[in-house]
Amino acid sequence: MDSAGYDSICRWHLKAGELNSATTLRKAYDRARELSIKKILVPTCTGKTAFAAIEAFHGELEIIAITHVTGFLKPDTQELSDENRKILEGQGVRVLTAQHAFGGVGRAVRNKLATYQVDEIIAFALRIFGQGTKVAIELALMAADAGLVRTDEDIISLGGSSHGVDSAILLKPANSSHFFDLKVREVICKPAQF
Repeated sequence: MDSAGYDSICRWHLKAGELNSATTLRKAYDRARELSIKKILVPTCTGKTAFAAIEAFHGELEIIAITHVTGFLKPDTQELSDENRKILEGQGVRVLTAQHAFGGVGRAVRNKLATYQVDEIIAFALRIFGQGTKVAIELALMAADAGLVRTDEDIISLGGSSHGVDSAILLKPANSSHFFDLKVREVICKPAQF
């Protein structure tokens, strides 16, 4: 690094999706080690991606696994089983189940009144960088709101396109009420085609 800037290599996946999970986890781990980042946010529905992160990060990084809210797929249903939650927590993973930062009450308004609210408009705007990038930013807001990450320390946040992970970004988190204070520092990897 010199006084004017630095070079960093971004991995551009040729396609979006779960096929990139192993590479994304490895790239996130490598960059975290280079920058002495201690916390990584990992989206997980069933626990599969969080278990892969445990293996990929060799116990060196604090993993915060973030699940869908109960009722995301259908009322009163949680995709992460109690058994997998206990196993993850037993291995030191912090598990957060919380409302999506870009899809709470605003989604209810859309579903009921067929009109979009600001949170979903922001989500659509972020998807121009890919679904995984939107997810990674959303996870950072959710984790900051839950007090699991600080807003004055950079972290790495992962996201995916339906299953697994295909995007990793270095960012400074923010609380959702201060969304515009969130800063994307680097794109570590993301799909070029999505």
